[in-house]
Amino acid sequence: MTTKAPTFTQPLQSVVALEGSAATFEAHISGFPVPEVSWYRDGQVLSAATLPGVQISFSDGRAKLVISAVTAANSGRYTVQATNGSGQATSTAELLVTAETAPPNFSQRLQSMTARQASQVRLDVRVTGIPTPVVKFYRDGVEIQSSPDFQILHEGDLYSLIIAEAYPEDSGTYSVNATNSVGRATSTAELLVQGEDEAVPAKKTKTIVSTAQITQTTRQARVEKKIEAHFDARSLATAEMVIESATGQQLPHKAPPRMPPRPTSHSPTPPAPISAAKAQMARQQSPSPVRQSPSPVRHVRAPTPSPVR
Repeated sequence: MTTKAPTFTQPLQSVVALEGSAATFEAHISGFPVPEVSWYRDGQVLSAATLPGVQISFSDGRAKLVISAVTAANSGRYTVQATNGSGQATSTAELLVTAETAPPNFSQRLQSMTARQASQVRLDVRVTGIPTPVVKFYRDGVEIQSSPDFQILHEGDLYSLIIAEAYPEDSGTYSVNATNSVGRATSTAELLVQGEDEAVPAKKTKTIVSTAQITQTTRQARVEKKIEAHFDARSLATAEMVIESATGQQLPHKAPPRMPPRPTSHSPTPPAPISAAKAQMARQQSPSPVRQSPSPVRHVRAPTPSPVR
């Protein structure tokens, strides 16, 4: 494996501590070979001999300095230095010891979000409080430890959880707990990670007719209605003219023809049809004995009457 100079994946963060409480500085360092770590306050080397009660450790890339009970004399600039054969790196932060207190408060809370599979997700919060709150991230109630997959960053009052590549199994309820000696605060949000095989709803714009098409269709419909109304008006006027003409003059085809009455005899030659007026005149001049007879009389073929059947 090639050598690599020390780098800070998470630098030191300034701390505001209540007098008599504990103060902790922590930094994450990478490098190969494993770097040697040294601590300084205002340029002076720190050790258990120079600062009674201090605890210094370096394990798994985490450098930590803890002062169990701070006093005003512990205020100052703290520096951690990492060195190996390939180079050197340093990180510096402030320690402020105060008698004032303030419970944790979220000036920026977690926000629910939806992400695509294999994308990077970042959850941010901003927390204030005196002494500086201890901030922890949780998913479905289980604490998340900083790792290559879930990186926790702290920059001033900004605390971030970065998921390098999110997958559907990372979906769930995420929360942040901020605690100090005078209080506690929590912020919660939902994260939904969609898989690649999940169907994406079709865009509604694919089924929407454009305004120009609607206008053109409306105009065409109006023109068609006007044309229909014009033809309807002309047809109505023509029908009125026909009715008026028919009222003034009886057309031959308007009056249905009269059908001659069917003959009651078996004579092979039916009598020629006569008009109603001529028939009326004939009845007036010579009344038919047959019509006056109460009983029906059959027509005869010859002058000689035939026997009645």
